[in-house]
Amino acid sequence: MVIVGVLVLTVIIILWVDSLGTNYLKVKKNEPTSNNSYLITNVNVIPMNQDTVLVDKIVYIKEGIIEKIADTIEVSGIQIFDAENMYLTPGLIDMHVHIWDRYELGLYLSNGVTGVRNLWGMPMHLRIKEDVNDDEIISPIFFTTGPKLTGPEFIGDDNLNLTNPIGAKEKVISYKDRGYDLIKTYYGLDKAIFDAVVEQAKISEIDIVAHPSQKVPFSYHLNPQIKSIEHAEEIVQQPLKFDLDPIKLQPIIDSISQSKHTSYCPTITVFNNIYQMMIDDSILDSESLEYMNPLIKKEDSKKQFERWFKAKQEDPATVERIKTQHDFHINIVKKLHEAGATLICGTDAGIGITLPGFSIHKELAFYKEAGLSNYEVLKTATVNASKTHSIMNQLGTIEEGKIANLLLVDENPLVGLSSLENPTFVFVKGRKLNRETLDSYNEKAKNRKNLIASALRYLENLIIEK
Repeated sequence: MVIVGVLVLTVIIILWVDSLGTNYLKVKKNEPTSNNSYLITNVNVIPMNQDTVLVDKIVYIKEGIIEKIADTIEVSGIQIFDAENMYLTPGLIDMHVHIWDRYELGLYLSNGVTGVRNLWGMPMHLRIKEDVNDDEIISPIFFTTGPKLTGPEFIGDDNLNLTNPIGAKEKVISYKDRGYDLIKTYYGLDKAIFDAVVEQAKISEIDIVAHPSQKVPFSYHLNPQIKSIEHAEEIVQQPLKFDLDPIKLQPIIDSISQSKHTSYCPTITVFNNIYQMMIDDSILDSESLEYMNPLIKKEDSKKQFERWFKAKQEDPATVERIKTQHDFHINIVKKLHEAGATLICGTDAGIGITLPGFSIHKELAFYKEAGLSNYEVLKTATVNASKTHSIMNQLGTIEEGKIANLLLVDENPLVGLSSLENPTFVFVKGRKLNRETLDSYNEKAKNRKNLIASALRYLENLIIEK
């Protein structure tokens, strides 16, 4: 009993010390960042509900909400924030992330990401969500699925393996009751289990995000209860069976575009990073990887690198094959866009070498390469994302009544997307974060020493979910 007590105390101390490391994200009521009511004057507004710039406007933020946008606004006794010659845009939304600790929340904000959809839910994410909703921490608006729902054959300690329809329905009910926002389906769900998940999700009024299951036809995922399908590479792997044939691709594109209730989240960056690992043998030692969670860097980043390094050694042609498939993913995005499908921006950040926050700018650049205009690119990470789920509708545009999650940048992103990479100010629920503060978030997250704390939180998930 003494040993058990010592172990429990040790765990508590480790987690407590780690929590102290992110105290800089706590809302401090009497500091400048706590002020969420003011006027932004002389600002050029990019509302993202239309392709335009509203020149030289005043924006009234009241208690974190956009109260009014006009040429003149008379409000007495309120702070005035002069943004002359600057551009105000909605904050970016990354629709496919994997959060491993609270340091990453600051990395997202530093890169202009003011909303995230976490797609690998664990108990720690419910605590983050609670603190965000209770206004305890400065963070992107936080949405999370429950644990990944997989079929019985898909082995992995991170999966919830469903074996029958009744158990599937029970999990959907449980995740909704526990506070998860969304359901994520994954590999290995056969028709009976898949139907049960969809049926119960409709009854429980909870949306589904689908990583396609290979046990049902790809078209099966175009169900109205499924609000987005993840990964361009899944189109290659499943319906195309790795045949990079544009003619065979077109019917799949047409079926997706005709499904007006389901968006597509390509996650081009995470697959491209396989190619980056194969052409740079020193990538694990790069400065950028210092921003990864240390547990992920030690386990997932290293294992992915070793897997693809070995593949390259065994067959050098693998490098070109991966590059060719990446190029085909760009073509998938191009074809989806041309067909009128709704694209939403997601990066799969937090796994491999895909960096939290930073990767969204790489993802947006790939959409630009696919032929989208700057406005169309920005839509994927703003208004399109916000329309995916009803619980996100208060984000994504600069309109009266919306949450004041905003970016203030020096140059017009409709002319150059790179202006979004280091926003001068980020506003989250109306709170102003200047570049100095945002840079400090990066420094706090760099080379953090919380491997054991991260492992303990992951262990908690395995104990609770298994």
